[in-house]
Amino acid sequence: MDAAGNELADRIRALLSADDEIEERRMFGTRAFLDDGRILLGARSGGVLLVRVDDESGAALLTRPGVARAVMGSRTMGSGWLDIVPAVIEDDAELMFWLDVARESTGAAVEAPGQDDR
Repeated sequence: MDAAGNELADRIRALLSADDEIEERRMFGTRAFLDDGRILLGARSGGVLLVRVDDESGAALLTRPGVARAVMGSRTMGSGWLDIVPAVIEDDAELMFWLDVARESTGAAVEAPGQDDR
């Protein structure tokens, strides 16, 4: 991974430092951050952010500037895997937005007690 990817991984790590459930692994040339074994985010070369979301959310998020379907090797991934260009995540508030989107879309967000059977 290059310097921009490592810098992004450091920023993600800092935002997730209070969450003991997050595991960090090197996967597919990406520094991946997993919750319960599922990829939430990844820091990629060039400072590109990989975000995993559900397909429905991904289709809607693809309309945002700087967001595209992720490409891994020669394969363009489905709408549940997004690449976010570095210009979109220059500040930590935007990076946190994408972290929250990934958690909500993949069910990694913690539900409040009593919220599951309505």
